Amino acid sequence: MQVRQWKQTLSGNIFVVSLSVADLVVALYPYPLVLTAIYHENWIMGDLHCQASGFIMGISVIGSIFNITAIAINRYCYICHSLQYDRMFSLRNTCCYLGLTWAFTAIATVPNFFVGSLQYDPRIYSCTFAQTVSSYYTISVVVIHFLIPLLVVSYCYLRIWVRVIQVKHRVKPEQGAKLKPSDVRNFLTMFMVFVLFAVCWAPLNFIGLAVAINPVKVAPNIPQWVFVTSYFMAYFNSCLNAIIYGLLNQNFQKEYKTILLSLCVPRLLLVETSRYATEGLKSKPSAAVTNNNVAEINV
Repeated sequence: MQVRQWKQTLSGNIFVVSLSVADLVVALYPYPLVLTAIYHENWIMGDLHCQASGFIMGISVIGSIFNITAIAINRYCYICHSLQYDRMFSLRNTCCYLGLTWAFTAIATVPNFFVGSLQYDPRIYSCTFAQTVSSYYTISVVVIHFLIPLLVVSYCYLRIWVRVIQVKHRVKPEQGAKLKPSDVRNFLTMFMVFVLFAVCWAPLNFIGLAVAINPVKVAPNIPQWVFVTSYFMAYFNSCLNAIIYGLLNQNFQKEYKTILLSLCVPRLLLVETSRYATEGLKSKPSAAVTNNNVAEINV
């Protein structure tokens, strides 16, 4: 039973780690170039860096939404189809799903090179997707990269909410469904990640859709501050996920406190590391990855 619970938690956490990687990608390469462009008030790094920066930023954005979709499907299967979950999300299958997620991300980003849509935009000091290059391509991007994943994730979380309510009020007691407190907390955490992603990215996508439908009339009439605000609002979303984890997950809260204390008093980091190592030797392997998984109760 403990091994089974550990595998279930691991398969779900793999996609969370993948989402974190997608969020971090932009900080390693595109953002430093944006800061350089802001400092010089122009792009001075050449076309190669412009194309590479735009491509990596696209990988990060599309990778985020595809990973959020994968997380929603994973949570839906875990809560609504628990009997088939172990077979569907074995460690091997989960790794395959993860590989497909990033393969689809790369495939969805590559067409930008053929359309020529990765261009420098002086309004935001970034090399990014230009919405006015091709109306059909812009509509395809909004539909495939935003609207369809939004519908899939909304369906998954709606079914999860219904399931949680059914278990709480024992609408279907014959199924004997049980949810741990940690299951509900983890679901709420990822639900908030999805909601904030949708809120942060919706303005930019709707602007792109409006521009694509009528580029001649709409594009010139969009105030610069609206576009700039929607753009930086979208990319600020990458910073929010870590805050959500810290606010809603007890394990993250504990680790954040340890990191902050270690920055103030480096000696505490060595003490904590030594204590965890000692406890790990004395205790048996735990079934759960997070300390939220304490007890199984009916919600």
